[in-house]
Amino acid sequence: MTTTAPANPLVFRSEFEHVGLDESETIHALQTVFANMAKKVADAEGHASRAVHAKGHALVRGKLTVLDNLPPQLAQGLFGQAGTYDVLLRWSSPPAEQLPDGVSTHRAVAMKVLNVPGERFDSAKSGNSQDFLMVNGPVFSAPDPQGFLKSVKLLAATTNASETGKKIISAVLRTAENALEAVGGESGMLKALGGEPQHHPLGETYFSQTPYLYGQYMAKLSLAPVAPELLALDGASIKTEDDAQRHAIGSHFASQGGEWELRVQLNVDVEKMPIEDASVEWPQELSPFIAVARVRLEPQTSWDASLEKLEDEIAYDQWNCLVEHRPLGSVNRARRQVMATSREFRSEFNRCPIHEPSA
Repeated sequence: MTTTAPANPLVFRSEFEHVGLDESETIHALQTVFANMAKKVADAEGHASRAVHAKGHALVRGKLTVLDNLPPQLAQGLFGQAGTYDVLLRWSSPPAEQLPDGVSTHRAVAMKVLNVPGERFDSAKSGNSQDFLMVNGPVFSAPDPQGFLKSVKLLAATTNASETGKKIISAVLRTAENALEAVGGESGMLKALGGEPQHHPLGETYFSQTPYLYGQYMAKLSLAPVAPELLALDGASIKTEDDAQRHAIGSHFASQGGEWELRVQLNVDVEKMPIEDASVEWPQELSPFIAVARVRLEPQTSWDASLEKLEDEIAYDQWNCLVEHRPLGSVNRARRQVMATSREFRSEFNRCPIHEPSA
């Protein structure tokens, strides 16, 4: 991986973002679909989970260290100067249900950087953390809220359907996805609907998929394993048992830690690296991912009763952020409203106020 930042990143301008004519109506429709899914699941399970990425596999603490001597293009916002912060990472997978891992969907990791100095985007939010949300694929499954709504409606139609049927469908989709990858292809839709290969989540590289402000610039982010013990898990298979990911992560952290690089990809061309189309992969030949920080986790318990309680008490939200790292684009604007609706319902149904964790 190159370590040279592009010399010509684009400075953000407001015209790089544009609101579609029916965007507000589509976002309202998304809120309705997600709220209905969350209520349907909560009524069936007696407990409200997140409307997206409901199933948590691990909740672990560690340290994020901003690298020394970053060039000016990379020394922005949180990464403006070297320092070390406490972080809380959550591994999870969608959809809105606590499904067995035999129904194989995307892997995701959310990182909460605690006690971050700087101006908050939303001063009404409590705490002073910075959240980053990432998935094990470089692009979002839809270009915009309209496409997002279509895929969510497909997902909603299967909510609370037979787990056995879902496992069978997932196995078929995984076979199709493996065949596609064998000839150099990949399908985000197949993976989203249950065809994600059953690989170890700690060996995966994760991507923000959507862009963020990066100080005065724009960037996507990535979290990539660099420790040998994690690189050895890249592509490693895990079982298809009900809690396979939770067990695989727990087994690793019981005796080993790990180290990841947090990397950024600066925008240098808004035509080839669009802000409003989340389905387009930004070409790395134009602008590679460059490391700006390291994340270190020590051996620890990654899931138990106390962590499950903490799981209910906290939320991850990319709009919980510094002004300098505001999310960009229509998909992120939709997420802001949808996730707020989800948090409010979860808090009320569980009678458990959501708050920021302590360091």
